[in-house]
Amino acid sequence: MFRSWVNTLISKVSNFISWRSEPNNRELLEKEIARWKNSPQRIMQIKGFLYYGNEHDILKRKRTMIGENGELEVVENLPNNHVIDNQYLKMVNQKANYLFGNPFSIETKNIRYNELLKQVFNKKFMRTIKNSGKAAYNGGIAWLHPYYTEGGELSFRIFPAYEILPFWADSEHNILKSAVRIYPVAGYEGTTPIIIEKVELYDLDGIHRFILDGETLVQDMDNEGKSDRPYAVGMDGEGNLQEFNWERIPLIPLKCNEDEIPLLKKVKSLQDGINIMLSEFENNMQQDARNTILVLKNYDGEDLGEFRKNLSTYGAVKVRYDDSAKGGVETLEIKVDAENYKSIVEIFKKALIENAMGYDAKDDRLSGNPNQMNIQSMYSDIDIDANDMETEYQAAFEEILWFVNSHLANMGYGDFGNENVNIIFNRDIIMNESESIDNCQNSVGLLSDETVIAKHPWVSDPQEEMERLKRQKRKEEEELKKQYDPFGLEKKDEAGKGMDGDLDEK
Repeated sequence: MFRSWVNTLISKVSNFISWRSEPNNRELLEKEIARWKNSPQRIMQIKGFLYYGNEHDILKRKRTMIGENGELEVVENLPNNHVIDNQYLKMVNQKANYLFGNPFSIETKNIRYNELLKQVFNKKFMRTIKNSGKAAYNGGIAWLHPYYTEGGELSFRIFPAYEILPFWADSEHNILKSAVRIYPVAGYEGTTPIIIEKVELYDLDGIHRFILDGETLVQDMDNEGKSDRPYAVGMDGEGNLQEFNWERIPLIPLKCNEDEIPLLKKVKSLQDGINIMLSEFENNMQQDARNTILVLKNYDGEDLGEFRKNLSTYGAVKVRYDDSAKGGVETLEIKVDAENYKSIVEIFKKALIENAMGYDAKDDRLSGNPNQMNIQSMYSDIDIDANDMETEYQAAFEEILWFVNSHLANMGYGDFGNENVNIIFNRDIIMNESESIDNCQNSVGLLSDETVIAKHPWVSDPQEEMERLKRQKRKEEEELKKQYDPFGLEKKDEAGKGMDGDLDEK
């Protein structure tokens, strides 16, 4: 019975996903867009980018107090500081640079294919991949869009998670059937500046463009009266202008984990706690009615408002002092213990690093001359999380290579679809270089030279380093030959025989 219930549930989920993956009906598409725009998932994705840009919830926080009816009321005349210590941004940068900070390496046996890939995966593409890592952590997923520039060059750009509504063909989110992109653009209505919401539907037939008017989709016509356009335009063999479309949707998902969970969702409460503690500490350090209480005795005035005004204006107040009534002003101070705030903030920061699966660069294990085991222990959490993200990116690179191979075939460079390619991410980890170099030296003879060179901490491109060693060896052989044959007497004819006889006889 339990198994039957599970199968029924799986069937319902599959049918729902199948229904969602067919957004041919414009009315259904409008409802899907309206539901998605205000969904908790998209709101968290937007907050991830806002928090990364220092737009935290603490900026909207107000000071409150208990009112006459026992309910909280907003107080405007008390200090209300908004202090942000953006540990979240630090974690995003740390984790993205750990995996993508160094250029990745390309391994393939086809030398010509390797050179062509290096032209596509240039420094600009390396930067795009690193930035996609930050976007993936902020939104749980980022989208890589291959496209052709006006000059006919294959290029890539990133779409953030909150711009893309995907329609998947499977529950594992591996096969994309179509997707909607929503993004704002600046425009004018007469002379009044307005924000226009553009909508693009990506499918195998190209890009279908709309404008979102409230919750209604209106076709977005260009100068030629067309709302649809292909993914690329080029010349055919006869010189005629022709439209081209990919055989796959040109949107490649780049996930930070298989569940597409944004990093902020794991640490938001801790980041907010750090901001609140620091803001409250600054509020309490400033003099107000909460930490300094004035005790009045026989005040020679009308009300407390006049007393506060005289105190702030003149720095003095008038009190009555005679035989019957002895006046004065005394203060009751509530001391703010900075150590309490410091301890709480340190606890929050440590918990944030652990929940974000990062590392503390000020860890005690790095003091002195740490060995590699201590360093690896400190990096254990971020390394485990990087393994998950690398698995997702390795799968994404299979999609990227499909588009690159299609591009190379269309340009006439050849068919490289059956070539094996390994993408190696060179993680940016602190290491004891002396220890690593010693290990490489001890491995000479046990491992191939190429493997030893690839593991050396000073080598970024193993293949280039192997070529350098070959050139160096040839140069050394030529220098050695000159030492034994300074006059060049050992010359060979075309048949390979000596022309000048034996060197000893000479």
